[in-house]
Amino acid sequence: MVTAHAAQAYARIGLETGVAAASPQRLVVMLYDGALAAIADGRAHLVAGHTAPKGRALGKAIGIIDEGLKAALDPSQGGAIARQLMDLYDYIAQRLLLGNARNDVKLLDEATRLLGELRDAWASLAARQDDAPVPSPARR
Repeated sequence: MVTAHAAQAYARIGLETGVAAASPQRLVVMLYDGALAAIADGRAHLVAGHTAPKGRALGKAIGIIDEGLKAALDPSQGGAIARQLMDLYDYIAQRLLLGNARNDVKLLDEATRLLGELRDAWASLAARQDDAPVPSPARR
């Protein structure tokens, strides 16, 4: 028991450290990873017939989409792209909600595919940002 507790504490500290050191692009990738992991968990529970954990996992994924990915968008600055992403996030959340209600793996898989494509694009952007030269601090 002590070992499991220590492992959880270590993981939590590692996550917190990763968040503190992450670029904005990496933070978005982390949100995608969290949503995808929650969908995978929900899918596994759906297949196993575990209704309550399935609902919790898919609810977590929807929360990450709504309260993390969607909330980070600023349509006043992002323009049409931000509005299109909002609409896509709404669509994905709807697929997850229906997949949960109907026990439909295909809807969960569709949401996974769409989020995976977006995640890969953000990961590519983050990698390019990581490779960019770090500007030196302004000298006074």
